[in-house]
Amino acid sequence: MSSGFNSRSDQEFSVQANPDTKTIDQFLAENPDVDVSRAWERSWGILTDIKARIAGRFPGLSLHPSCAGREYYTSPTGEFEGSYQAWSGPGVEWLVSSWLGNRKASILDMNATAFLDQQTDVPHFIMVFGTIPRLFFYFDLVPRRDIRTDRDYLERYYGGAANEDFLSLRGHPNFQWSVSHGTYMRALLSPSAQSLSAELTDGNIDILEDYAYRYLERWLGWLDNASPVPEHERASLQQYDHTVRRLGYELDPMNKLAEQVFGADEVDRMIQLRMGAQQMAAVGG
Repeated sequence: MSSGFNSRSDQEFSVQANPDTKTIDQFLAENPDVDVSRAWERSWGILTDIKARIAGRFPGLSLHPSCAGREYYTSPTGEFEGSYQAWSGPGVEWLVSSWLGNRKASILDMNATAFLDQQTDVPHFIMVFGTIPRLFFYFDLVPRRDIRTDRDYLERYYGGAANEDFLSLRGHPNFQWSVSHGTYMRALLSPSAQSLSAELTDGNIDILEDYAYRYLERWLGWLDNASPVPEHERASLQQYDHTVRRLGYELDPMNKLAEQVFGADEVDRMIQLRMGAQQMAAVGG
């Protein structure tokens, strides 16, 4: 019995010690006071430009009223600062440009996200740069059909050059896979999903910048050539889109970290804002 107990303990220790499964809290505890201002400038610049290019593809977008006062904000103690802006209009239900963190104390979360409307079923676009204080990168094209059964959709958006690019970055020796502890977050991952960490260097940001723009151009090309979704299918697609949006924000394990800074009530309000609850209610009933 003693031997079996020791074996199980060793296994549990190895899982906790493996960097693939470290939590963000654990990474931050190791290096809590790194100045990541330079990484913020570069990464936020990339994401801001990506958001602008997406917005340029969809004329007529307007800033959503729920974002009033969020162009810049801080936590009650001033420990965290950030910005949250989201636009809606023809073609896009929720186009987000946001960041949150402490540029003097290791942690940043920066986003460019586009949840499309139901005129097409092109995947939604999600891109995150972060620091923990290692460089963090998350990217996914959120499928809007069941890719386990819709082979044409799978091959159109996740095969070919998209698959080759995924494998190239996934196999790059500079980057290490990062696993979410949230089961729903892992369930969301598509065949194009990247969840990576690396040393915080300009060279590694260069690699991710090139990857980001190649995927952006491919995604914009898909939009240009997409067939319209039939009118009778759009209501059910919208219900699916809104459910994925809501659960993705509600079940994010990072919410617990935010509660330590903002408090549970404020984080609940932030989650409603981030998912675009008002926008979904207005268009979906």
